[in-house]
Amino acid sequence: MKVADVLHVERGYSRRPTPSSQLVIKHLGLVDYAPIYDAMRRFTDVRGLATPDELWVLEHRPVYTSGVAGREEHFPRGSGIALLRIDRGGQITYHGPGQAVVYALVDLVRRGLKVRAMVTLIEQAVIDTLAAHGVAATRRDGAPGVYVGGAKIAALGLRVRRGCCYPGLEVTQMAALGVAGGVGELGDALAGRIARLLDREHDGRH
Repeated sequence: MKVADVLHVERGYSRRPTPSSQLVIKHLGLVDYAPIYDAMRRFTDVRGLATPDELWVLEHRPVYTSGVAGREEHFPRGSGIALLRIDRGGQITYHGPGQAVVYALVDLVRRGLKVRAMVTLIEQAVIDTLAAHGVAATRRDGAPGVYVGGAKIAALGLRVRRGCCYPGLEVTQMAALGVAGGVGELGDALAGRIARLLDREHDGRH
């Protein structure tokens, strides 16, 4: 699987953090990438100080995405799968059925989280989810994502606008590790662990 790890932050937006641990988990099923991407941008642009954070659990229909730095020589040829350019860094990423995807739409300022802390939190949620299935996973310094035996099992892409993030996390190849259960079940378990870690961070700050 080709993946792109992205950390992109827009500067110049700040406000006083306000305590809130509200979080909504939505299960969206198998969906096209473009409408979800547009919906995340709209959600982030119009959300207010009291808007609850959300986790979207889903799978994507087959699509390639390319960041703003994507080079044409890296584009797939003759696959019949659409390629979309989006506002992130990196090169080509494939999204498709069988990947458990969790999008975290989180107000980082309100929760008192820095970008690095959010990345670490999400990686820990993956590590904990895998550990519950008897799989030992680790993170790597300078390389966002989670690894099993030297191979990447989960890819993380993070975009921050107006002090809020909409990171996407994809988990794949679980069956090869002997993990039972469907993609929806795995995505739901992962979202639950992200939610619990966010609540723990919130409780520790207030």
